[in-house]
Amino acid sequence: MPLQHLKYLIALTKVRGIGLRTAHRLLEVYGDNIQEVFLSDLRDVEERAQITLRNINFKDPAYLEQAAREVEFIVKHKLRAMVYGTADYPSHLLECPDAPLVLYAMGNGDFNAKKRYVSVVGTRTPTSYGKDMCRMLVSELAQMVPDIVVVSGLAYGIDVTAHRAALDAGVPTYGVLGHGLDRIYPSVHRDTAKKMLEQGALLTEYASGTKPEGPNFVQRDRIIAGLADVVIVVESKVKGGSLITAHYALEYNRDVMAVPGRINDTASAGCNQLIKRNVAALVESAQDIVNAMQWDAMQPKQLALFPELTEQEQQIVKVLEQYPDGLQVNDIVPLVSMPFHKISAMLFDLEDKNVVAIAPGSVYRLLTSRS
Repeated sequence: MPLQHLKYLIALTKVRGIGLRTAHRLLEVYGDNIQEVFLSDLRDVEERAQITLRNINFKDPAYLEQAAREVEFIVKHKLRAMVYGTADYPSHLLECPDAPLVLYAMGNGDFNAKKRYVSVVGTRTPTSYGKDMCRMLVSELAQMVPDIVVVSGLAYGIDVTAHRAALDAGVPTYGVLGHGLDRIYPSVHRDTAKKMLEQGALLTEYASGTKPEGPNFVQRDRIIAGLADVVIVVESKVKGGSLITAHYALEYNRDVMAVPGRINDTASAGCNQLIKRNVAALVESAQDIVNAMQWDAMQPKQLALFPELTEQEQQIVKVLEQYPDGLQVNDIVPLVSMPFHKISAMLFDLEDKNVVAIAPGSVYRLLTSRS
């Protein structure tokens, strides 16, 4: 895209009083000649676009000056600027009436790859149960549906847990930010963000210099929802950003699923409410997601495809193959005739090798099984 054209499009996003729907209408009418909006008489623009523009001043030079600086920033830092309706703009977002006019991205993400897009969201203050469930779901999905992309918001709690689980599982992960690409917020997630650039991308509708302020994250939530095939809520209180994401997903006709929690657990109250109201389907495992989405899952891997296992580790694997819902260590002891401490140590090693995963209640489940 010519940089001059991009400059005028970015300038349009900065015009005070112009909302997304109006901006979309102007882009629809003017297309490659969007600069005419800034050069024409306001009444001419209203007549041509068949809209009313009150107290709008396209002639303010500040808009083009800001846009010119943004283009310089994009070129200097080798960012991608994706404009609504162009070939590289995320096709999922084209279905959303309030999709951003311009998106800024960095990293190796292909936003139009034929993949399964799973947005994972939840509280910023998760319990160990929530983090365990998040890791387990992402790990299992990566095993069963290796063409998934995990999308979240790089925030504290469930967001960053989902991103890190995706990195560990070797699947792409996209972080949608509520600020410009000139910073990472929170800064403690900088190392995770750098890894995501190699295995995914960072994405935002906000130009450089935009601070991470509260309203931006509500707007950000709609992009997380719009990019998804399915939104998974893992722990949420009765009010929170993840519930906003879930409701955006419903508006966009996306599937919503939620991990249940105990009825007296405030950290899961939002999820339980979504399930109770039939807003979200209940999810306990990746298999639930695969079934709900009618995705083709990979056939179970043979033992030979596991990391090299000892004979005793293979005994544990054989036992867990017979119990798809998993077993606690105490249940495994009489089945393999080994002491508790030794089984615990081997399960830890098997978890490190991505052969087993620990579920809530200290239940160990096999991630892959032999045929």
